[in-house]
Amino acid sequence: MIPELNIRDYSYNLPDDRIAKYPLAQRDSSNLLEYRGGNISKHIFRDLPDLLPSDSIMVFNDTKVVPARLHFQRETGAIIEVFCLEPHCPNEYNLVFASTDSCEWKCIVGNVKKWKGDTLKLYHPDGDSMNLRADLVERNGETSIVRFSWDGGIPFSKVLEACGRIPIPPYLNRDTEDVDYERYQTLYAKYRGSVAAPTAGLHFTEDVMGRIKAKGVDMETVCLHVGAGTFLPVKSDRVAEHSMHREPFVVRLDFLKDLRAGGRKVIAVGTTSVRTLESLYYAGVKCIEDGVPGDVDQWMPYEREYTYTMEESLDALIAYLESNGLDSLSVGTRIIIVPGFRFRVVDVLVTNFHQPQSTLLLLISAFVGGNWKPIYEYAMENGFRFLSYGDSSVLFRA
Repeated sequence: MIPELNIRDYSYNLPDDRIAKYPLAQRDSSNLLEYRGGNISKHIFRDLPDLLPSDSIMVFNDTKVVPARLHFQRETGAIIEVFCLEPHCPNEYNLVFASTDSCEWKCIVGNVKKWKGDTLKLYHPDGDSMNLRADLVERNGETSIVRFSWDGGIPFSKVLEACGRIPIPPYLNRDTEDVDYERYQTLYAKYRGSVAAPTAGLHFTEDVMGRIKAKGVDMETVCLHVGAGTFLPVKSDRVAEHSMHREPFVVRLDFLKDLRAGGRKVIAVGTTSVRTLESLYYAGVKCIEDGVPGDVDQWMPYEREYTYTMEESLDALIAYLESNGLDSLSVGTRIIIVPGFRFRVVDVLVTNFHQPQSTLLLLISAFVGGNWKPIYEYAMENGFRFLSYGDSSVLFRA
């Protein structure tokens, strides 16, 4: 049954001066809030290894942010921003980044009404050796399909690196700066595809990760490409009317087997890791019932009571991958995690502080048994910095 929730119940006052506009000089010097058993305490992020249970699994999202924000100019001089969301043709990330002359993307286009269908040229004050062009193929509500073409036989991944800007969150109210190219990226980022960073991972340093590993914590990775929907607030009062965006994710077969072995606490770094891990159960349910794992729908966890165990779900996924000679699971998820959600995988969550009236705050509330307000009040009263470049927390599930 879809929960009846009003998003206004998940709001708090966030003054602009509490939003971290820039990262701290040292990644691991941010504040860290610990919530465990109803108790709240303040630490420094580099203390995290001391707070984690040993003999556990810590899961990181190793997606990599791409410089997906491009600026083009019409002959009239009007500047039009094109924000690449996800590949359209080819529709796989590895193929679209390897394209050498043209490709199409689903995009958000600023000032799209000023784009009359003419071919745009890249706006690049320092010159443009690639002759990057953009054509509007079609408009679909808030998004558009844009065809890019360029000269020189260069892969599109290199075109973006040369011409694009890192898409920092709009609430920072500033242009992308040099610092963002390094710091709006985790140290372990590997696979290109996100248009927003999995920001919980921005605090991790080699030293912190080394000490976590030395404690006997097994480090694993998943890959969920973060979409621009992560920036979108819930606009309707009723959460049931909010439409979640699809995000593709990949989980390796050997990690599925590690999860299946059980017996260890699972620590998720970031809400994207939570959404990936908790989606596995429902992908497995689809595999059991339909014979093939499929995308996880937004409200699937709430539609009925599921009697399958997590082990049965993982067994179905493992058997499917092995019988088809696959070494990883690749599906998508639109899952929304709200109060009333039954967590089946994640025990501990490392995460930043999220926007009022956001789906991420709903997830936090679900994870801590509805007790999010005391956590955020403590953070506000004790000088914590908020949102993407802000401070961190480690939450033990209620």
